[in-house]
Amino acid sequence: MKRFAEEILAKIDAEIRLKNCDVNLVMNNALYMVKFIAPMYERLREMVISYSFPSVEDEIYFFKELKPEILSKYIYFSKVYHIELKCPDGSNDCIREYLSAELDKLTYFFRNNIEFYQYVRSQSTHLDNFYFTRKPIGTSTMPSFESCQYDADPLFSTGYDYKAAKILCNKHLKVYLGNRMAKLNNTEYKAVRNSKFSSICFTGKKNALIELGYALVSSGDINHGNIEIKEFMEYLSFVFNIDLGDYYDAYIAMKERKDQTSYLNRLIEQLTKRMKEDDIKR
Repeated sequence: MKRFAEEILAKIDAEIRLKNCDVNLVMNNALYMVKFIAPMYERLREMVISYSFPSVEDEIYFFKELKPEILSKYIYFSKVYHIELKCPDGSNDCIREYLSAELDKLTYFFRNNIEFYQYVRSQSTHLDNFYFTRKPIGTSTMPSFESCQYDADPLFSTGYDYKAAKILCNKHLKVYLGNRMAKLNNTEYKAVRNSKFSSICFTGKKNALIELGYALVSSGDINHGNIEIKEFMEYLSFVFNIDLGDYYDAYIAMKERKDQTSYLNRLIEQLTKRMKEDDIKR
């Protein structure tokens, strides 16, 4: 069972990498992934309900680690599809309000499952028998399902494996919504820049801007850390009117040179120099 579940995960991850090439087709790609995962998930369900785990430890591992990982991807793509499907066609403020409401739903789930969040995040194990083993049908300890759409069969769920999947899903959904908000803000910025700041460009060496870009993303101060380096490099390319397309090769070269942060060090020197000169002028 472990090998079969891992094979499903490998197929899903490979398909995600393949379909993640066009950000303009998010809704179509999300629907495609839902349809791609669904039959494999159903096949997994059919196998599990007729399968006897060799030990309690094996059952816990499946429902704590393997199944939530697969289910989280199904829930994630389903959520992305419906978020985009229901997204209003109004003003940017209207769309921003809609996306903020979706982010609030993640916070609501977190607050209502705070103890389980803490249990999972702390990698605790003392309640694994309760959380991640199936209970006899009809027992009072059987937790209620939050979504029959995904887990209607008590032979294929402990109830809490769904919550574990939701935690994984929400982690990625938070990043997606953050990036979606960033794109919305960037669209507004483009309109302003095209009219007011079109003459501003970066005149230093391209590798210097790449070094600065990697530093800012690594700091976690861009979108609260919810941004990929590729997206930020595209943003810097637009803002400063420079092509940073080979940023990864520049990053590899940066790591291999003796002074890895030469440009950042220069910025510190120049800012310190300016501050000292300002003090002298006073």
